Amino acid sequence: MRALIQRVNHASVSVDDCCVGSIQHGVLAYIGLGHDDNLQSAQRLVDKILTYRLFENNDDPAKTGKLDKNVQQVAGGLLLVSQFTLMAKTDKGRRPDFGGAMAPDAAQVLFAQLVTYAKTQYPAIATGQFGANMQVASVNDGPLNFLLEVS
Repeated sequence: MRALIQRVNHASVSVDDCCVGSIQHGVLAYIGLGHDDNLQSAQRLVDKILTYRLFENNDDPAKTGKLDKNVQQVAGGLLLVSQFTLMAKTDKGRRPDFGGAMAPDAAQVLFAQLVTYAKTQYPAIATGQFGANMQVASVNDGPLNFLLEVS
């Protein structure tokens, strides 16, 4: 399971010109699900995203400018967007191989479970729409992007 997380000033997801999810200051997380992923790995990934230190600590002079706070500590939002293309193999050729991605029906169930778990851990959760053609708009802060993986 992979997540590409981005620190953002704001982000939103629209489907058919209708906003389905948005956040202000916080984290935009694209989630890729693989064949062997399960609820336990989804919970580990959510926990990692929520506690990953992406934000500077300007409260403590000794830590000014250091990435020392997580999204919860800065009361930011978390926008979760399903992104099967994160599971693509790109090491050979010029076309991505999506064979490592979980089948859509199973991925939809697991992504829904991941979102449900995230909402039990932190209230400021928004999502895209699974399987839809989504338009994601964001203003990266930094930019700061990290690829997280759990198994």
